[in-house]
Amino acid sequence: MLKIKLKFYQKPSCTTCRKAKAFLEDEGAELELRDLDKQPLSEKELDELIGTRDYKTFLSTRNELYREGNMGEEPPSKDEAIRLMAKHPNLIKRPIAVRGDDVVLGFDVTAYLRLMK
Repeated sequence: MLKIKLKFYQKPSCTTCRKAKAFLEDEGAELELRDLDKQPLSEKELDELIGTRDYKTFLSTRNELYREGNMGEEPPSKDEAIRLMAKHPNLIKRPIAVRGDDVVLGFDVTAYLRLMK
């Protein structure tokens, strides 16, 4: 059986990332791993990843900077959000699983199974 290849952006110290990684590997995915602590996404990479999607979904609502900046009530502009996420990788919702143009944020079993088809 041919393994499905996914790009997987994570922080190895993140419990959700570890659970998602284990789930995808158990389902037979071949993961191209990227540690966001060691290799943060650049503004250009974030812009390409977000594309025409709602950039606000890429912001981690659990992040201190998100809460302190009241980003839920007053979201930054797309350009400002990308700049902040590039500078503060913890502000990015994770993990991120990518297959082609399909992007899944967080640990979402239903979306992962769709991604694997």
